[in-house]
Amino acid sequence: MKAVLMRVRRASVTIDERETRSIGKGFLILLAVTHDDTEAQAVKLADKLCSLRLFEDADGKINLTLDEVGGEIMIVSQFTLYGNCRKGRRPEFLNAARPETAIPLYEKFVSLVRAKGYHVETGEFGAYMAVDSVNDGPFTLIVDTKDLEAPK
Repeated sequence: MKAVLMRVRRASVTIDERETRSIGKGFLILLAVTHDDTEAQAVKLADKLCSLRLFEDADGKINLTLDEVGGEIMIVSQFTLYGNCRKGRRPEFLNAARPETAIPLYEKFVSLVRAKGYHVETGEFGAYMAVDSVNDGPFTLIVDTKDLEAPK
């Protein structure tokens, strides 16, 4: 799994130009699933992202967690994070998992984050979405579950 995490002042997603979901201060997480991802990786990624200290304390140090600032989370599926642009001018997406694999893992990740007690909004898997956000900092991280695994 691969996630782009943005610390935001606010974020919203409009789905098929009909429904808008939004959050205030918190994280916007763009989430992609590849073929060999597992539920264990979803657990590890949810634990890691939700425990990161990415907010400033009273002294201006990046020392507070999402929980400590009362933040919210927006999670949007983003298969294009596994796009490959090495050849030609059109990206290929062979490393992105097919929906029958990706949807259950995306939903598992969302349920794991919700179980931690956060207010969570989501996009809609496979739908056309317009994502709007105000990046705070800007503060953006790319986290891949392969980087979270213990060295062999």
